[in-house]
Amino acid sequence: MNVFRILGDLSHLLAMILLLGKIWRSKCCTGISGKSQILFALVFTTRYLDLFTNFISIYNTVMKVVFLLCAYVTVYMIYGKFRKTFDSENDTFRLEFLLVPVVGLSFLENYSFTPLEILWTFSIYLESVAILPQLFMISKTGEAETITTHYLFFLGLYRALYLANWIRRYQTENFYDQIAVVSGVVQTIFYCDFFYLYVTKVLKGKKLSLPMPI
Repeated sequence: MNVFRILGDLSHLLAMILLLGKIWRSKCCTGISGKSQILFALVFTTRYLDLFTNFISIYNTVMKVVFLLCAYVTVYMIYGKFRKTFDSENDTFRLEFLLVPVVGLSFLENYSFTPLEILWTFSIYLESVAILPQLFMISKTGEAETITTHYLFFLGLYRALYLANWIRRYQTENFYDQIAVVSGVVQTIFYCDFFYLYVTKVLKGKKLSLPMPI
């Protein structure tokens, strides 16, 4: 395990903690896409089905459990504890537009046609597009709270660090996972415009605003 993998995991964890902290402190989930959080919970569930059958390390097991807990607690807060503050009118992205092609691609492009492998592949493909409902919601409302932009920044940073991790692993171990790398590149591309706005606006104390869809 190299430093890029560890930093990527920490960035991912920080993003989830920031989001949970924001919801808990404000007792409000306005501006947060519940649909994106459902997709991320589904990503972790289908990816970590080997939690009790395939032990890699204590670090790996602990991170899997923490990510699962954070994902489901976030979903509970949005649709349960603080559901009255959930902005369902603006969280309108059609999930079937993502789920149907991802399911189809998982059956067509995988490393072995077994249930666990197909579900793992599904999780990789789904993670690459799971943030789209959140980005769509920001675009629809025209702006995002600062803490939400910090969450998105660290989530995007996690993917960028994982790209560096894969490059490092290829150099040192001659290891290359085509499905994970291509999906990671696609996901990072979705964040590029946001990264630019984050650096030019949020870091300068300005509120992030996006053009409203026509």
